[in-house]
Amino acid sequence: MAIAVMLVDDHEIVRRGLQQLLAQAPDIVVVGEADTAASAVALAPQARPDVAIIDVRLPDGDGVTVCREIRSILQPPPACLMLTSYSDDEALFGAIMAGASGYMLKEVSGNDLVAAVRTLAEGGSLLHAGVTSTVLQRLRGGPEEDPRYAALSPQERRILDLIAEGMTNRQIANRLYLAEKTVKNYVSSLLHKLGFDRRTEAGVYAARRRRSHPGQF
Repeated sequence: MAIAVMLVDDHEIVRRGLQQLLAQAPDIVVVGEADTAASAVALAPQARPDVAIIDVRLPDGDGVTVCREIRSILQPPPACLMLTSYSDDEALFGAIMAGASGYMLKEVSGNDLVAAVRTLAEGGSLLHAGVTSTVLQRLRGGPEEDPRYAALSPQERRILDLIAEGMTNRQIANRLYLAEKTVKNYVSSLLHKLGFDRRTEAGVYAARRRRSHPGQF
């Protein structure tokens, strides 16, 4: 039987290109097209694809959510091949968590895309084992540690935290019972390790890190 494929992309020219490409494969048939997340979810039950090729970014949502929803409403669930113009670690992480079987950049060759559809239809995966292990590690250990932050000494981390609170070198010196010149040296060191030129950049970085690692502050 032919492999039933559904295309989900908001660009007509992309869908048309995929349609023409897949039409050349005798064992693949396109059973439906959608240009939004909502229309994709509505179309899936009647199209009943074996493989859904889904753009990661859609005008009314994201492809990762579409993948999760159509896999939850169809039995057997279709294999999802996420297609994107950008190499995005967070999108890749989300795709794996949503049950996607493959993740490819749009610059992929036509032959590789056709081969990917066949691989997924047969129950295979295009997610490298190393990528999957990274996701599992993130699940076990929480957010991945920034190597720049890991390079900071405990005292530099305390000073970075106080910079994020808007303190001057003198105020930090008073808080930590250090000489102001010592604090200045610590600030220069931590800026160098983080790759910043100004303390305001370090303050913004620290504030963002607080939000992503709330339990560590």
